[in-house]
Formats: sequence, C-alpha cells, structure tokens
Amino acid sequence: MDQLTPVKRCPDCEQVKPLDEFPLNASRPDGRGYYCKACFAVRYRSHRERKAAEEGRTIKTRRVVPEGHRWCPACESVKPLDDFPRNKSDRLGRGAYCKPCHNAKTRDTYKRLYGTSREYHLIQRYGLSVADVDAMIEAQGGTCAVCPGPPQHVDHDHETGEVRGILCFNCNQALGNARDDPKTLRGLARYLELHRRPALRLVVDQAWPGESVFEINLRRHLAS
Repeated sequence: MDQLTPVKRCPDCEQVKPLDEFPLNASRPDGRGYYCKACFAVRYRSHRERKAAEEGRTIKTRRVVPEGHRWCPACESVKPLDDFPRNKSDRLGRGAYCKPCHNAKTRDTYKRLYGTSREYHLIQRYGLSVADVDAMIEAQGGTCAVCPGPPQHVDHDHETGEVRGILCFNCNQALGNARDDPKTLRGLARYLELHRRPALRLVVDQAWPGESVFEINLRRHLAS
C-alpha cells in the first residue's frame, strides 16, 4: 500500500484499510464511517435481523452469488450469466430472468395482452390483427394471393413496410429469393417457357420486350 494513500483502522476486523473501503459518513471528521464496508454490512444485517425478530418477521437468508453468475428470482436459482438473455441496459449486460423463465414470462405477457403470440407478432410487425389477416385471406378467395396454395405468410414491401397480401410458403420464399425484383421473376418465367417444347407457342422472328440475344437464339433453336 502506498504510504501517501489515506488509511484507517477498522475496530471490528482490526485491519488497516484505505479510506475508500469505508462507507461515506459526512458527520465524521474524515468523511468516512467508523467500520469498513464489509464489517458495516455484517453489523447492518445483524441489526435488521434483530429488528425483524422483535416485530415477528424474518429476513431471507442472504444469497451468495459467485462471479460470472446471477440469481433468477423466478426459478429461485443461481445460474451462469450465459443462461440469461442479453440486455444492454443492465449493469451486467444480461436480463433479470434466466432464458427459460424469460420465455415463459414473455408467453404469459402475449397471452394476457393479445390472447396469442401470433396476434402479438402480427400487431408488432405488420400492424395487423388476426381478424385483419383472416379478412385479407377471404378477399383472396381463401388461397394464396398468387397460387391455389394455402395462405400462410404475410407478404410486405421491405422498403415501405406496406402489406401486399397473404402468400403460401413457396410463393413467399420465391419472392424472397428473387429479392422482390420483377425483372428477375419475368426472366424466370421466360426461361421456363423456353424450355417447355410441347407448350411452345412463340413467334420466332419477333423479340420479347427486354429479351436478350441469348434468349432469342435459344427460342429459335427450340422452335426449329
């Protein structure tokens, strides 16, 4: 310990410690408490237990949480920090409840506020209720907005956020893979038509709008 560092002796543990290991106390000359922080905590705990006993109450046993761990008040157990969800606003960077308890509480919140987690998801992401989605499906004829498949996914414009319709899994995935690019989708349609010999009904000498030289030559070859 540096000789220039202000120190003080604690009468309980009889150790000489730096002043910053004593609690603040403006009423004392040195601005610090009479006992070190560790001894003061023991004394304060004893005082609380004695007072509670006089009032017919009991104080819970003090929990010892090892470093790198946290107490989950829901399941009442000490777990490693990795078992808690991330939370930037918390001093440890983790949530107050472990992951299983956090998920259970989230589900209860969904059920209490929205009835189901699906309702919560639709409202938070698209601003739609389950009734709104059902109405859209009915307006589409009860099927996917593109094909006769089952309507399963809400489709929206990724730039504007505007909801466009309810699609089946395959159509929704196709739009995603094509990155919502109409030119790519039209090119895929032309590609399929060009490779369907029995259904080939094309004018050989007339190019389609936006058709490449390769596509023109391929169409002529298939038609010959």
